[in-house]
This record gives sequence, structure tokens and C-alpha cells, in this order.
Amino acid sequence: MAYALAVNANRVATEIRSADHKALRSQLNRAAMSVVTNIVEGRAKKSDRDFARFLGYALGSAAETEHHAMMGRDVGAISDSDCSLLVSQIVEVKKMLHGLINRLSGE
Repeated sequence: MAYALAVNANRVATEIRSADHKALRSQLNRAAMSVVTNIVEGRAKKSDRDFARFLGYALGSAAETEHHAMMGRDVGAISDSDCSLLVSQIVEVKKMLHGLINRLSGE
């Protein structure tokens, strides 16, 4: 699911053509890529505690991605439908991350 989010965010970011929104395009793409990258990097760690820490980073990146998607919609750089799709994917990823963090933390 996080990988699909990153691919979709990249598609949406690529469609942002205006030079005025260059930073938004870059930040949306980077934040979404960071979600999946932190999950992968955390899984390579030796302990559940380290893995959970990287999942926390991924959660922060998911929140950042959500912010950029909504900002993009509000400034007219991203369509309502693309924003809605991104936000729904982000919500699902955040739920999964919370669940896995709780499981690793023994909660």
C-alpha cells in the first residue's frame, strides 16, 4: 500500500506543470517516497524497537504527504479527485503503520 501511494503521488506530482508549484511538486514526491523508504529501511534493522522507530518516521512522512496533497488542492495545483485518492491511500497507510507500531510495541 505504501508503495502504491508513492507511485500515485509521483504520478500526481508529475502532472503539476506550473513553475509556481515546483517546490510543491518536489515536496509531494519526496514525502511520499520517504514513507515507503523508511518502512524498507526500518525492516532491515536488527530489532523491533529500531523497526518501530522507522515506522514512526514513515508515519510522519505520511502526514507530510497528506499536507502537501491538501495544499496542492487548495492552491489549484492538484485536482479534487487526485487529492481525494491520495488522502484515502494515506489514511490506509497511516492505519497500517499505527497497527504495526502498536504490535511491535506490545500494545
